[in-house]
Amino acid sequence: MPYIGNAVSKASQTRRFDVTGSTSATHTLSWVAPNEQSLIVTINGVKQHEDAYSVSGTTLTLTSALVAADKLEVVGIIDVGTTDTPAQDSVNTDQLATTGTASSSTFLRGDMAWTAISTPDVSGFNSMQQFTSSGTWTKPSGITKIVVEIFGGGGGGGGGRSSGSYPNGANGGGAGGYSMKVIDVSSISTATVTIGAASSGAAADNNASAGGNSTWVDGTNTLTANGGTGGLMGQNNISNLGGTASGGDVNASGGAGECGYHNSTYGHGGTGGIQAGSVGGCGVGDYYGNTALTCRNAFGYAHGGAGGNGQAGGGTKTGGNGAGGWCKVMEYK
Repeated sequence: MPYIGNAVSKASQTRRFDVTGSTSATHTLSWVAPNEQSLIVTINGVKQHEDAYSVSGTTLTLTSALVAADKLEVVGIIDVGTTDTPAQDSVNTDQLATTGTASSSTFLRGDMAWTAISTPDVSGFNSMQQFTSSGTWTKPSGITKIVVEIFGGGGGGGGGRSSGSYPNGANGGGAGGYSMKVIDVSSISTATVTIGAASSGAAADNNASAGGNSTWVDGTNTLTANGGTGGLMGQNNISNLGGTASGGDVNASGGAGECGYHNSTYGHGGTGGIQAGSVGGCGVGDYYGNTALTCRNAFGYAHGGAGGNGQAGGGTKTGGNGAGGWCKVMEYK
């Protein structure tokens, strides 16, 4: 019977061997007996003393050979004080106390629960969307954070003076504002993106219009990048400011349009404003009205157009066009 420090013997640990009609003293058991004390040996129902036999591995040797009429019975245990070790590859999940359902799409956790295999989380940059015209941003699957950068439209260049006391060139247009924000989009699925239009350059003796405002609206966050102001016509010395911005983690005004120049003989238009965090070239003014340069219009996005040249000499007096706004969305998992 069991007692403290002694494990209970189980039926699966006991073995039995019997033989009749043998005249041998040596017999082979069906298990490895650790010692004589692990065996109960009887002959014709009479228990034999340990001195009457010996055991080595599976070989039982009696001190005297049996006669044909004798009946030998041996009862023993597999081992004494050790644990049975299952054979390699003999245990499967049927022997384990698990919960859940085992399948090709589940794995066994440390708490013995079968759990569905899910796609691992992969963090970091995943994709990018950009807008050069108004539209809707839609969150791709798995995206949790985004970085939004938005630029307002650039102002057009003012028109150069065609008459008057001074041959003034016009001002360049101001560049669009810039706003940037890191946004958690776990609960945001779409956003409305409005892209500010570029302002056209003004004809001679006219002021240009401001560039259009760009916005990002997602129901939680509103980013605004205002357009740059339009260039003033010739014969002035007031710079045209770039657009302001709001709503972002970073908000920067666009660069101002350069003033038109004049002297007693010639005048040339001011250079268009360069936007903070530049994404393109600025407008270029005509020099002293002698020859119209080819780069009158702004390059890239959000920059102001060049101002028209003054009245003296040749060259066009119409201001250059600004550049339209832009929105870039960097998407992260």
